[in-house]
Amino acid sequence: FSFLAFSLCVVFGKRKRGRTKEGVSFSPFPSRLRQEGAAAVPTTSSGGGATGDDGLFLLFFQRRRRLVGAAAAAAAWAASSSGRGQQRRRRRWLRAAAVAPTASLPLFLLWFFLRGDRLKPALRSTPPILYAEERDNSEEEEVEFSKVQWVEVGLNITDEQKQAIARLPSMMTKRCKALMKQIICFSPQDGNLSLLLAAWVKIMKPKRADWLSVLKKMKTLENPLFLKVLEYALLEDSFEANIRDYTNLINAFAKGNRMQDAENAFLAMKKKGLTPDQVTLTVLIHMYSKAGDFDRARKAFEEIKLLDLPVDKRAYGSMIMAWIRVGMPEQGEMLLRDMDTAQTFAAKEVYKALVRAYSTVGNCDGAQRVFNAIQLAGIIPDAKICALLINAYCVAGRSDDALSVLDNMRSAGIKPNDKCVALMLAAFQKESNLEKAVSLLMDLERDGIAIGKEGSEILSQWFQRLGLSDEFGHVLKDISNSSMTL
Repeated sequence: FSFLAFSLCVVFGKRKRGRTKEGVSFSPFPSRLRQEGAAAVPTTSSGGGATGDDGLFLLFFQRRRRLVGAAAAAAAWAASSSGRGQQRRRRRWLRAAAVAPTASLPLFLLWFFLRGDRLKPALRSTPPILYAEERDNSEEEEVEFSKVQWVEVGLNITDEQKQAIARLPSMMTKRCKALMKQIICFSPQDGNLSLLLAAWVKIMKPKRADWLSVLKKMKTLENPLFLKVLEYALLEDSFEANIRDYTNLINAFAKGNRMQDAENAFLAMKKKGLTPDQVTLTVLIHMYSKAGDFDRARKAFEEIKLLDLPVDKRAYGSMIMAWIRVGMPEQGEMLLRDMDTAQTFAAKEVYKALVRAYSTVGNCDGAQRVFNAIQLAGIIPDAKICALLINAYCVAGRSDDALSVLDNMRSAGIKPNDKCVALMLAAFQKESNLEKAVSLLMDLERDGIAIGKEGSEILSQWFQRLGLSDEFGHVLKDISNSSMTL
């Protein structure tokens, strides 16, 4: 490059040499720089005096301080000089320009060997993958990208890591495989995940598809670094984060009971200018309802309605569960009616939770209403839901209605479980109605229904109170252990 610059400047100077316009000698430098050079060294009209180009060259050399630039400037200045004094300086500068390329070669080689470790990827035999020059002990300080290096995974890795690397999909791009190898071999004690991802972004120039491929594979492998990588990706322009990406992060935090982190992610999403949609708000409702934070759950639910967004069954279900947890199942039942109007039906667990809420306090009418709503929703009630309805009638002291529920179960082909039988026996014991208890046991025997441990314990307590424990104790024990029928 020095020889080329030198030759071009000499030829250019020879072609323009001697040409003048209005008594002003030609100069290869722009007029603005010539004025600065003239200010540095006064211009004289005599042959041996200094010109504006003299000062310009000195100014140029002081600014650049590069051998190549000096050689080109010297050649251009010397080729355009005139006069005896300038002819002598011209010969000296030409010799200096010819020597400059020769002197630059050893200097370049010295610089290359001193800086060569930063011009090529470094290879290490240990799992640490990324490092930076020590600056200070503060982890909050930003790391200059020029200080970051990408270090390939070495050979000293475990067999498990080798197998995990070998199982990476063959269709995965090379840049994605490179990051997955680093993540598989990553150790928090020996590396910094943020620096690793920063180096990958800087060197590999990933696109959104690359980020998604890596995140999908990490989620499949259940890698513990998944959330940290997703958090970092959301801040990268190459990821092109949208509202659904933030929703996935909030949902992941909610599943891990990390409510504060989820709220921080939600605030970051709003700060970025993304308006929360129905899916995001539903995730928040579910999280707050699960955590027992009724006020925030209700606020998020009302925000969906204020934004005129459709409310799905998950949002309804989470809000109904929030009402149940604060001891107000009636409000939850009102939401069930709203769902019926919107032709939306809650999940079976929501109906079951409402029946349990009414059953616990002995509100048999509320439990019966929800039980009817279950059948209208096309859900076939099982023995557990029927047991909750039986318990509601028993707590309310309406054993006949509870017995009717048991008979309806048998008529519908639903086999009563031990809980249903135990509830009925406990209700008859409370009323001291041994005749109904014996009649029930005989009906169950005809249907081949066994009495379990819980029912046997209630009978044992009843017989002890009647003073018949010695006669029936061994029989009840055998029934309880073997699930025999009476």
